[in-house]
Amino acid sequence: MITQNTNSTDKDRVRIFDTTLRDGEQCPGASMTFEEKLEVAELLDEMGVDIIEAGFPIASQGDFESVAEIAKRAKNAVIAGLSRAAPKDIDRCAEAVKHARRPRIHTFLSTSPVHMKWKLQKEPHEVYEMVIQQVTRARNHVDDVEWSAEDGTRTEHDFLCRCVEAAIKAGATTINIPDTVGYTVPEEYFALISMLRERVPNSEQAIFSVHCHNDLGMAVANSLAGVRAGARQIECTINGIGERAGNAALEEVVMAMKVRSDVMPYSTGVNAQMLMRASKLVSAVTSFPVQYNKAVVGRNAFAHESGIHQDGMLKHTQTYEIMRPEDVGVKQTSLVMGKHSGRHAFREKLKELGYELGDNALNDAFNRFKDLADRKKIVYDEDIVALVDDEIAQAHDRIKIVSLTVIAGTQGPQQATLVLDIDGQQHTTQAKGNGPVDAIFNAIHQLVPHAAKLLLYQVHAVTEGTDAQAEVSVRLEEGGKEVTARGADPDTLVASAKAYINALNKLTMKRQSVNPQTAVG
Repeated sequence: MITQNTNSTDKDRVRIFDTTLRDGEQCPGASMTFEEKLEVAELLDEMGVDIIEAGFPIASQGDFESVAEIAKRAKNAVIAGLSRAAPKDIDRCAEAVKHARRPRIHTFLSTSPVHMKWKLQKEPHEVYEMVIQQVTRARNHVDDVEWSAEDGTRTEHDFLCRCVEAAIKAGATTINIPDTVGYTVPEEYFALISMLRERVPNSEQAIFSVHCHNDLGMAVANSLAGVRAGARQIECTINGIGERAGNAALEEVVMAMKVRSDVMPYSTGVNAQMLMRASKLVSAVTSFPVQYNKAVVGRNAFAHESGIHQDGMLKHTQTYEIMRPEDVGVKQTSLVMGKHSGRHAFREKLKELGYELGDNALNDAFNRFKDLADRKKIVYDEDIVALVDDEIAQAHDRIKIVSLTVIAGTQGPQQATLVLDIDGQQHTTQAKGNGPVDAIFNAIHQLVPHAAKLLLYQVHAVTEGTDAQAEVSVRLEEGGKEVTARGADPDTLVASAKAYINALNKLTMKRQSVNPQTAVG
């Protein structure tokens, strides 16, 4: 059983370190454009995240530029960049974050036997010396240095203690102990953090941090166990996105400490009422849907269909809800939207759903909403979410659909006539195919030649009914790079074309990037 640690200083304040823009973006298919990264970083800064890990500057020129621009724009948060132990990595990272009001270099090195032998191909004494060298070099650039023991939960305790002590002595202000492969369990992780704080002589001179992956579904539980053992920084991502099964979800750790303050008397600086807004933004820019039953921000998190549950909710909300929807930015009242709804009602509905759009974006979204409302009897919340997410995803695209006409039926081959706007110029083509979708994709290929392979084509209805919007997901692969994109429209064929073109737009951006070597966490 995990017991409360009451001996730590500053016991009630936990720093939130968001790595959505770094570890989250390493998730296959989740890469973001320059503009999207700035938008996410601005929201994270606004909502009170303490540290924003903006990227991996050595990975590519694009990553460097986005980290540098985020560093210039940040108003409150510490801006961190990730670097390996190599001197050029550390120097490049320092260059990227130098304009931040509060810069941090986050540098890491593997310490587990399996990583040292097979990944680094170095002996423990060599790794120990590298720890001292990398932290010293980073500290010569900035005052705030975080050092991470990659694969820390599978590292021998004596060696881990030596490395942590050396890192702190060399100037590290934060020590991160990642569960890089999601291997540990809460009791074990609690014991590990406790052991380090007790055995390392200078442990009180640094803040201990937790970075847990979700391979066994315990990332949040392990993170909170680490906090109870005395760690005072949690590394997490919006919606829990990240490599493999993802990271600890920011919204879950924040609300767990807020709701269960009786057993976890800690606080964060995060404005919880912005959690839903952040979730929707990250889902939109990455084209990664949030599962319906996702804790805190899922579509069904505050939904009740069972008659017994509904009866209980009508009598008292706390019978089946342990937190209020408005606490995370969800309104209880649901406006039914239709073709007679006005602009003001539409704006309020967007706010209720967690969206804040500028005037131009609002006008575009409202016009698309009115077009949709003319084609559907009732426009559900899910329809509006799909509509606005599609609008956001296409905001910076260089390829856009102007018009699409498809001839289909039992007498094939089917035919598609397509007009695309490519970099401001309209292009028209006709193509045939073995089915309407094949014809559409062939037409797109004629106007936008590429060598990408279609790995996934998936269709589902956003809501119930024969007039429901279709949401199509497409995954493309080219040269080892994968991207996933979505498109929504009441016409399944139009949604298919949107999804394919959205994927091509993302692939075009990704061609310009260079994949980093395996990073911490």
